[in-house]
Amino acid sequence: MILAIIPARYASTRFPGKPLVDIGGKTMIQRVYDQVCLAGKVDRVVVATDDERIATHVRAFGGQALMTRVEHPSGTDRCAEVALQFPEAEWVLNVQGDEPFIQPQQIDLLAETLVRHPRHRIATLAKPVNDAEDLANPNLVKVVFSEIAGAIYFSRHPIPFVRGVEPAEWCSRHTFYRHIGLYGFERETLLELAALTPAPLERAESLEQLRWLEHGYGIAVGITEMETLGIDTPEDLLKINNL
Repeated sequence: MILAIIPARYASTRFPGKPLVDIGGKTMIQRVYDQVCLAGKVDRVVVATDDERIATHVRAFGGQALMTRVEHPSGTDRCAEVALQFPEAEWVLNVQGDEPFIQPQQIDLLAETLVRHPRHRIATLAKPVNDAEDLANPNLVKVVFSEIAGAIYFSRHPIPFVRGVEPAEWCSRHTFYRHIGLYGFERETLLELAALTPAPLERAESLEQLRWLEHGYGIAVGITEMETLGIDTPEDLLKINNL
């Protein structure tokens, strides 16, 4: 069974109450939930939240929501708590609760990548970067990977460095990839990850996935051409509504 979990936290530092904001007549969390339900590879969808307002709203539109502890440092930890309640799930997908326009095809690609590479036990997605401004943006995480080894490194800095070429021309000389923050896990691996302690590279870049690499876990990478529109701030919401 493939279980999709949507972690949804109310007390966001940059955007409190974000899961319940209205986007064209639907809340953000309902839009995410509906998109995940359209994925053909997913057998069950659950919202993992620490706030009764979110849980009540999800149940009101017919979704399933489970309460989790407030003190979880990341969505991965919140997903792990919920995964404990589903021993029948072989695979678990972590779909971010602030991606209201995530495409079902991307979720299916994540599931396919995870099942196709059982040696890695973790999967994620990446998208080609064709714009020099995006490549330089530290808020857009970059990833380098190989077909055999999976992810090699994630960074907020452009990687790799293209020697002898001006940065503005890098995208024309090399194929760069932006990380899409969806994750799939073998269930037992997810429970192991929740017990890991932070590692130096993670602390330097503030990227949780580097903890997994530093502890020796492999991460398979699927390639998507579809864009994602995550919402981190009220300004992001304004841009989405304008679109």
